[in-house]
Amino acid sequence: MVNRAPLPLSRRTFLIVGVVTAATMVLPPFISAKACAANAARPIKSAVTLSVNGEQRELELDTRTTLIDALREHLQLTGTKKGCDHGQCGACTVIVDGRRINACLTLAVMHDGAKVTTIEGLGTPGKLHPMQAAFIKHDGYQCGYCTPGQICSAVAVLEEIRDGIPSHASDNLIDAPQLSASELQERMSGNICRCGAYSNIIEAITEVAEANT
Repeated sequence: MVNRAPLPLSRRTFLIVGVVTAATMVLPPFISAKACAANAARPIKSAVTLSVNGEQRELELDTRTTLIDALREHLQLTGTKKGCDHGQCGACTVIVDGRRINACLTLAVMHDGAKVTTIEGLGTPGKLHPMQAAFIKHDGYQCGYCTPGQICSAVAVLEEIRDGIPSHASDNLIDAPQLSASELQERMSGNICRCGAYSNIIEAITEVAEANT
């Protein structure tokens, strides 16, 4: 093993290295803040057309607007809830072109021309969707904050099973998925209920599924 002598480092060189290092740590946030301020002052907008709950809606949105903000802030459809805003809780689940998605993780401009169904479009107080009625019957909620996302997700889950789409709990990728508690639990795992009404939610989904078989 060759012993190498340490490189000489003068006090002047040490100070220069320290200043440069500090500058590289301080300047990027400063530059980024200026860039953000400039972008906020001149937002880029785009026309977006959505079919929301069967009604054609035309919007002009900042291209950075998420789908959940478009629904809540621009269309006043506040049934869809904003929870973690990171796609981890499922409170913002809506159905887009027949598939459930987290509305906080997608931009509205990405769904121009799409069909969007929110909790308001599934049923009304006078004519509940079967899933809504089952959640009430089985007490599939407590505080109710996550319930719109839970119900939208549950409706889409049954469609996934009918279409033969497997999940991680399915026995294999060939046979049709079986309607079981473990299958439903896996498919609903992206929707968190902090009140812990999970067993009641599974009972509600099972009742609707069995009624449609």
